[in-house]
Amino acid sequence: MLMVRGLIGGLFQVALFAALLLIPAGTWHWPRAIQFLVAYSVVMSVSVVTLARVAPASLEARLQPPFAKTQPVADRVITILIILSFAVWLAFIPLDVFHLHLLPTPSLGMSVFGAVLALAGYGLLIATLIQNAFALPIVREQSDRGHVLVDTGFYAHVRHPFYVGFIAFLAGLPLWLESYAGVLALPIVLIVLVARIFVEEKTLRDTLPGYAEYMTRVRYRLIPLIW
Repeated sequence: MLMVRGLIGGLFQVALFAALLLIPAGTWHWPRAIQFLVAYSVVMSVSVVTLARVAPASLEARLQPPFAKTQPVADRVITILIILSFAVWLAFIPLDVFHLHLLPTPSLGMSVFGAVLALAGYGLLIATLIQNAFALPIVREQSDRGHVLVDTGFYAHVRHPFYVGFIAFLAGLPLWLESYAGVLALPIVLIVLVARIFVEEKTLRDTLPGYAEYMTRVRYRLIPLIW
């Protein structure tokens, strides 16, 4: 049942992506978008099956509702802003590709690079979930789940490898879909994501034993030697 729930949730994501891309485009004839939707469907399905077999607790965590009573108010607001900013940003890409034409169209090579970057970012997301069963879609205290500090694997190098993968996915997607303007518009999502990181770290410092010391040991949030 966990695998079925994961696949249903993934198909809902695909349907949402399709709506946000194809409705603003005003056409189904968009090969790059169709390629992305098919590729995402396949990769998502494989990832759900893999997580259900090797890291079911992680998959269960990702299927939690986007809001909870124990969630800080700040994160409730940020969660709403992340959802809205992502939807607006994604819908902007087809508007640019089909109607605005703000910048020249990326070359085939750049589009292929974007596809590789997006898929690599998604792969990092899944690898991070395998390493950390406590990566919920929201910020909340998780003592009810036996929350313990994860400081191995990717977490030995940066404190938020999941967000690194997510940002790589976002950065590659507009190139894949042939929109440089979509890349330049990405900060509308990234600003809210950075705000989420600060709220998450405050909650972890207050509720997770050892996290404050972990922050002094692993200094960088996303990019080693930078931030």
